[in-house]
Amino acid sequence: MSTIPCEDQLAKFQQFRQDLYALFPNSRDSLMDLLDALSGNTTAISPVALCEHPSFRRGYSALYKAIVQFFQPSSPASATEEKKLFQQSLLKAFAPLIPAPTQRKFHLFGLDATPMPRPFAKTLEDRAYIHQPNTIKGNKPINIGHLYSLLSFLPERTQTAHIPWSVPLSGQRVTADSNPIAVGLEQIETVLSDCPIFHHNQLSVLAADSYYSQRQFLDALCGKPNAIIVTRVRSNRVFYRQPEVVEAVKRGHCRWYGERFDLKDESIRHSPDEIVETSFTTRRGRNLKKTITCWHQMLMRGTKEYPMHQHPFTLLRVQVTDEMTGNPIWRPMWLIVMGQRRHELTPLELAHAYQQRFDLEHMLRFGKQRLLMGSFQTPDVEHEENWVQLTLLAYMQLWAARELVDNLPRPWEKYHYKKNHHSITPSLVQRDFYRIIRQIGTPAETPKPRGFSTGRITGNLREKRKRHPVIKKGKKMKSSRRKTA
Repeated sequence: MSTIPCEDQLAKFQQFRQDLYALFPNSRDSLMDLLDALSGNTTAISPVALCEHPSFRRGYSALYKAIVQFFQPSSPASATEEKKLFQQSLLKAFAPLIPAPTQRKFHLFGLDATPMPRPFAKTLEDRAYIHQPNTIKGNKPINIGHLYSLLSFLPERTQTAHIPWSVPLSGQRVTADSNPIAVGLEQIETVLSDCPIFHHNQLSVLAADSYYSQRQFLDALCGKPNAIIVTRVRSNRVFYRQPEVVEAVKRGHCRWYGERFDLKDESIRHSPDEIVETSFTTRRGRNLKKTITCWHQMLMRGTKEYPMHQHPFTLLRVQVTDEMTGNPIWRPMWLIVMGQRRHELTPLELAHAYQQRFDLEHMLRFGKQRLLMGSFQTPDVEHEENWVQLTLLAYMQLWAARELVDNLPRPWEKYHYKKNHHSITPSLVQRDFYRIIRQIGTPAETPKPRGFSTGRITGNLREKRKRHPVIKKGKKMKSSRRKTA
């Protein structure tokens, strides 16, 4: 593949850092040092321990002040508008780092929501019951805390040497009175309209999990002529064929839905419109066969508010079997593809697009384990949101510096020695990030000691923080009707 010279990559990386430095309204020197310490962190297990990193040249109190000053609106009334303008500025700074597609003819995005559990933070506002997988069998997959919606750009695998990189474009907290669908729609609209690299006539594909296969989400995105949505659906869903064209009836309206199509009942399915087969070999040398079965012009049941009979889609069933024995490897995966231009892509391209959605899961795992995304304990919601944004910016720095690092594997990581320069994972970039900053320098100025603070006045007592109850959403009202025998 074509590579950009190191000098151009270095200039692009330095320009990105200069743009970030200019975007910070307050405490920009402390913020830049904090980002460098977070991007080059290999030992800290808590945010306060980042002050011991060589890149952070200030005291631990400056670290917390930098988090507070990352985004601080001038007034509560203008907070929403100022935050929107700040996000637009960040997207313009991200634009030079987003590679243009070379082999595929569309931009690929991934959307998902991730939990930030805070079960013991009784003074933290807007906590609610959130979904979080539990490894112990029998326990409910719930927790108490916040939920964040992340929208990422997924580059081509050939450009990243099949390393699961993901470029985070937007991270927004889902409030208790909202839901991930409403927040995700707002993020998509902001990114497609404000990021200069995404043109309105460019085809964009959004891959999302089964939660986003609801009517509210699909109906809102079907109005975009250049958007295609690929979502997974549960295997117990029921869809319908488009009805055959008949003469207009004298009374009532014509049929909206045709024959029933039950995903778990194979006996009532009609014959597929297209079948695509392909073979591939795993890393361990196992030969597998992938079969993609397609049904075109399918419909899902709508409501008066969401007329889904106006939005036909393509239904895909992806099944992987052993090429030697023919036994299935996993359960079949069902996908729906909705969009006005969905016929321009082949079933194989659509299946690969959804398969790459799991790169977003790798980014979230790396962010929580290595960038301390969920480790900042604070009683202020705004400070928690600032910290999540800072971790996403640190990941963007690693993405921007991936072509400048040297491969530094551990003695027991012999498999890394065989990798070429472009097979660099985010962890390997993080190991060598401090060397890069030490060589090219930082736009942040050297700190100037200002003496010791007088501290809190003797006898001044601070008020206790207010305790906030956990918000329970979706509570069913008790029916006043008496049950009949």
